[in-house]
Amino acid sequence: MSTATKPKHIGRNISRIRELRGMKQEALAFSIGISQQSVSNIEASETIDEEKLQAIAEVLGVSAEAIKNYSDEAIFNIISNTFHNTSTDNSTLIASSMNYQPTFNPLDKLMAAVEENKKLYERLLQSEKEKNEYLEKLLKEK
Repeated sequence: MSTATKPKHIGRNISRIRELRGMKQEALAFSIGISQQSVSNIEASETIDEEKLQAIAEVLGVSAEAIKNYSDEAIFNIISNTFHNTSTDNSTLIASSMNYQPTFNPLDKLMAAVEENKKLYERLLQSEKEKNEYLEKLLKEK
């Protein structure tokens, strides 16, 4: 039994990414200046030349490496680790995707920024005071 891994099917990866982007073959074909039939042939082939791959990757908004290394399993892992549906209906899934909870407290970040601004203002004020004192000293000397 061989342990060699099967090569990635680049055409199938392009097809899956295109479908995930909600793009039709015609739109992809138009964007890279080829026919829809050519896109169909590309998606049916295991390999593709680098120049075409780069053009397709740019239109799909991903890197050529992302197309080469695409995996449905990775996508499912990302989804399952990101969204948690605790009820039987899909409304929780949709709501949880729109109700992002940051891992930091936004008010803490805001207050830290306010404190930093205070410190900068105090430094600026001190610098202006020193400059005024220096100018007054120069005027008195004249």
